[in-house]
Amino acid sequence: MNEQQPIFTEPTDPLPSVTIADLPPRLQEAVRAAGWATLTPVQSKAMPYLFAGRDMMVQARTGSGKTGAFVMPILELINPLEENCQALILVPTRELARQVEEEATMLSRNRDNVRVTAVYGGVSYGPQLRAFREGAHIVVGTPGRILDHLINGNLKLDNLKLLIFDEADRMLSMGFYPDMVEVQRFLPDRDIDSFMFSATFTPRVIRLANVFLDEPELLSLSQDTVHVTETEHVFYTVPAMEKDRALIRIIEIENPVSALIFCNTRQRVHYVTVVLRRFGYNADELSSDLTQQARENVLGQLREGKLRFLVATDVAARGIDVPELSHVFQYELSDDLEAYIHRAGRTGRAGATGEAISLVAGMEKVNLHRIGKQYEVPFAERPLPTDEDVAKIVGERLVNQLEGQLRQRDNLKVERMQRFLPLARELSESEEGLSLLAMLLDDSYHQSLHDPPVQPDVTSVSRGRGRSDGDRRGRGKSKGRRRRR
Repeated sequence: MNEQQPIFTEPTDPLPSVTIADLPPRLQEAVRAAGWATLTPVQSKAMPYLFAGRDMMVQARTGSGKTGAFVMPILELINPLEENCQALILVPTRELARQVEEEATMLSRNRDNVRVTAVYGGVSYGPQLRAFREGAHIVVGTPGRILDHLINGNLKLDNLKLLIFDEADRMLSMGFYPDMVEVQRFLPDRDIDSFMFSATFTPRVIRLANVFLDEPELLSLSQDTVHVTETEHVFYTVPAMEKDRALIRIIEIENPVSALIFCNTRQRVHYVTVVLRRFGYNADELSSDLTQQARENVLGQLREGKLRFLVATDVAARGIDVPELSHVFQYELSDDLEAYIHRAGRTGRAGATGEAISLVAGMEKVNLHRIGKQYEVPFAERPLPTDEDVAKIVGERLVNQLEGQLRQRDNLKVERMQRFLPLARELSESEEGLSLLAMLLDDSYHQSLHDPPVQPDVTSVSRGRGRSDGDRRGRGKSKGRRRRR
């Protein structure tokens, strides 16, 4: 079977694709040294826009070669004789930071004077500080640790030329949005070419792009549909007896701001609510057994943002109108196919964006296909996250949260916590001690589950900026030299 060719979505004034032969000689040499016979589609299509300095949203799946698509232009556009940071690449995880660093190092092997460093939390500051002192040209890092270095004056962006947001959809779900906004304060007050790469560009991610990029254009290189509707429809194939644990894993990965979870019976509603609460989530249930006053109290908490998860049946959820609801989960599909449309319609309201996520098992998958065909719903299947996937995401998210809390501590609190450093070292050297530390980390993480992640505020977005003109240091640029159609 022939491999299906990607579907391209390009700007109205597209630039021609490039081949290896079109690259500057040094990049041609780097590509040959890497053993690449041809450029991937995302490299061929996206690189001309980076060289042209046109702010872009580039949709490309993991494994598509997107890292090379932004690393190769960076290597050509920076000046190795200037020993300072000229390209900043923000990524969601330390694993990706290391991967991007490795590829950038590989592609710059024929240029000994190019310095690349990866910066992320949970490790010693020493090697990172040394890399800055030596004049790292390309800095790859997670927003939280990058912000730490900027606040402490270890990293300067005065000579920055390019800003890359890699896997922007994951950065949003990881809770990095506040740190990304804060990084803007340290950008120089001049033109910075900025690019965002993401596996999907849902309305939520597009809103994020408009906060950080200047009138960005879209380049899609995916066989999947670019999501331009208000609601994204997703499903996971889950064994029937494992739906409770699967729901928790999906919630951990998705990190929804707020969600309505549908079940078919009152008994199932109560069970799912108990499961969510046992795992530390701020959840409540809505059933026809509740008095009108109790029902209004629950809905009031949801509307006010005091309740993050509401579990309900169709009957109990009738009449619910919560504009800020970010997710709808269908723990089990209704036998009534039309019910899917009513359930999914609870999110993505009033100009907001949302996701409708279904957990399907057995014959439910057949019903889902019937729903998709009958109502022309563009379902996308995602792989069910494993416990290992969740552990990585939760670990990264917790480090980000703790680093944020540390940044907010005054000198007295920092001095006070020094008395516990010897104890922390001692505990880390034994299994029993590690269990105590793990318990504290678990408690700290689950305390945060009551508070939804901060999301981009659509009311603050103006010409691609997340701040008012008087509050920004660096993003007051005008790109009048570019053609916008």
